[in-house]
Amino acid sequence: MLLGCIGDDFTGSSDLANTIAKQGMRCVLFSGVPNEPASQNVEAGVVALKSRSIATKDAVQQSLAALEWLLAQGCEQIFFKYCSTFDSTPDGNIGPVADALADALNAYKVIVCPAFPGTGRSVYKGHLFVKDTLLNESGMQDHPLTPMTDANIRRWLAAQTKYSVGYIDAEDVLAGAPTIKASLTAQHCAQKRLIVVDALRDADLMEIGEAAEGLPLVTGGSGVAIGLPRNFERRGLIAKSSKVWRGEPGKCVVLSGSCSNTTRGQVAFHAKSNPSYEIDTCAVISGTLSVATVMNWIHAVDGIPLVYSSAEPQVVSDIQTHFGREKSALALEHFFATIAAQLVLAGIGKILTAGGETSGAIVKGLNLTVLQIGPEIDPGVPALRANMGLVIALKSGNFGAPNYFKKAALVLGDTQ
Repeated sequence: MLLGCIGDDFTGSSDLANTIAKQGMRCVLFSGVPNEPASQNVEAGVVALKSRSIATKDAVQQSLAALEWLLAQGCEQIFFKYCSTFDSTPDGNIGPVADALADALNAYKVIVCPAFPGTGRSVYKGHLFVKDTLLNESGMQDHPLTPMTDANIRRWLAAQTKYSVGYIDAEDVLAGAPTIKASLTAQHCAQKRLIVVDALRDADLMEIGEAAEGLPLVTGGSGVAIGLPRNFERRGLIAKSSKVWRGEPGKCVVLSGSCSNTTRGQVAFHAKSNPSYEIDTCAVISGTLSVATVMNWIHAVDGIPLVYSSAEPQVVSDIQTHFGREKSALALEHFFATIAAQLVLAGIGKILTAGGETSGAIVKGLNLTVLQIGPEIDPGVPALRANMGLVIALKSGNFGAPNYFKKAALVLGDTQ
């Protein structure tokens, strides 16, 4: 294994694996830290953790365990992947995990770049934009677990890390890899260890990737990883093989727990022409809504049934105030995971998920350990094969076109 990656949630990790696979590396997605060595033909491995919104101490511990396993596989470079909307709070977990990995690897000149132009995320003057809107005005300020109230990544990261935060502006990035390398060195000499780097285009990410050659640790959204495989390719270390995708027949079911603006739009779009069932969180917590009720509904309807709890921000806030944030979140995650397990037992081989926490709960609930990367459905969202009878897609809340659910169901259904 050449490139080892640690993702802080499952949707983002599948996004990263997709990015790397598109650049020609043999990439496999692992759910949690494996307990056995990877296959010898794996060139890049992505260890997907559910560490984004857990206690910081636990996030650091899990990330270091993933690092230990990846280094044991022979990885030359480590990539720490977090969301392209820099999902975290002033207390963590991005900064503390980056610090711990940097310490363990004795890494300096650590790039911090959450940009992903393909999905409208860019970093300019150290500020994170969603298309033409500052992050804290994009809807992320209402995120139920990691509300983002400041688009200044340098300032947000500085509250989390024990190291000084550096910065490389767009002018240096546009000048290309040699200038970026020189800027990284200059920031290092100025005692800056974590260095925020501007990026506006995929071409910028390629240059940043080239500048990162030989660095033990790189961090960012999946976008910046687009330039890393080429460094190995230039050395003749990538096989560049391709695989044929085969989907699964039968019904496809959508399970959506994301409350992002994008997902709520997708839910509304899909519900116009497909059966939909809205989950009442209060009913789940009180026990008045059962998994059996939802399963009976799924079996009774045609089309691409959608089961969702993607409520408006104020509704989510009211529920959290009444029941507590952790209790309400865990109740929904467990409910969706149980539905997914029942779907598999019923022989349904195509499942779509929306939302990082929901996806993580479902992957863990199904005990999926190794996922093969299939074709890209929308930027950042690949089809995944879990086993011979199950294909899935794990969508981050903010990703995908309005008709994403239908597009994804077609890809999982082997219509390529």
